[in-house]
Amino acid sequence: MLSLPVYLDNNATTPIDPAVLTAMIPFFTQHFGNAASKNHVFGWEADEAVVYAREQVAALIGAEPNEIIFTSGATESDNLALKGIVEAYTGKGNHIITLNTEHKAVLDTCKHLEKKGINVTYLPVQQDGLIDLSALEAAIQPNTILISVMYAHNEIGVIQPISTISAIAKKYGVLFFTDATQAVGKIPVDVIKDGIDVMAFNAHKMYGPKGIGALYVRRKNPRVKLIAQIDGGGHERGMRSGTLNVPAIVGFGKACALCQLTMKEVAATTSHLRNKLEEALLQMHGVTINGNRLYRLPHVCNASFRNTDGEGLLMRFNKNLAVSSGSACTSASLEPSYVLKALGLSDDLAHSSIRFSLSRFTTEAEIDFAIQQINETLQAERALRDI
Repeated sequence: MLSLPVYLDNNATTPIDPAVLTAMIPFFTQHFGNAASKNHVFGWEADEAVVYAREQVAALIGAEPNEIIFTSGATESDNLALKGIVEAYTGKGNHIITLNTEHKAVLDTCKHLEKKGINVTYLPVQQDGLIDLSALEAAIQPNTILISVMYAHNEIGVIQPISTISAIAKKYGVLFFTDATQAVGKIPVDVIKDGIDVMAFNAHKMYGPKGIGALYVRRKNPRVKLIAQIDGGGHERGMRSGTLNVPAIVGFGKACALCQLTMKEVAATTSHLRNKLEEALLQMHGVTINGNRLYRLPHVCNASFRNTDGEGLLMRFNKNLAVSSGSACTSASLEPSYVLKALGLSDDLAHSSIRFSLSRFTTEAEIDFAIQQINETLQAERALRDI
């Protein structure tokens, strides 16, 4: 039985896996202690749960548990990484390199840092959304301290050549930070093999709870320094003070463990369903796919519907199909996607673009329904225009 509406906006957030919720519930009711309380069993139980979850999170990305700093989410992790590194390395330089297609959590933080006197280079991407590696290397200056490039893009799903970027950074003694929010749990991410120094990600994009994220901070070769942005209590190795959200951390750990077990199978299933959706879309008049179609996430499709109002399509889909016109953080804006504009799309084409993002819970029946809904909606809209 098909349940409506069909949810295809999993890059915005995913439903929590029932096993994750089951793991969390006891830490709201029975084991509700503060993990920083070291004098009684309630605190010990909470601390043990955090230690175990930290191991689960670290295992998913090939890190050591003591390299995981828990935060409230990827936005805080991005802020802590960029601001914390800039403050820690002011003696070395004041120049950052990033892309003009980064998430707003990175771009807006960079804009803030520019007001503080930091020089930021915003590199353009190529038409398919991939970085120009020669332009990246040419942008490095003697005072460059950090390169920040998103691992996999939230709007178009494009995966950047992370290990090559990190090799370029290392060649010049520059730290490499990546927001891997959309990649971790969906595709294999290994901070050692990928040469990543600092990495942000969160739980709710991989079937875990909202309000919990992490920052991976490398401890050797090199040992990365960060200046805390929240003071008080010295939690998380002094990098992020505040009482730990134990239930959410437990859920984060369980979500990571489940992703580690199911990632390969889920990637195969979602890519099959995504390809089925794309093939049907491309049979419809005036539809094109945005971004590189080889180097991308297995569950994401960003499509433009020429001579069609994207917001109008979304309104028509509203009751039966949940999709997005772009990033969940910017989709309320009436402006066309800055990411699609950076790929060279016109305002009209960028306005007519919709992101479809699948999950491990997406079924073939839901994709069949989505194809039918899109086709019927396009035909109805075009019939109205022809009247």
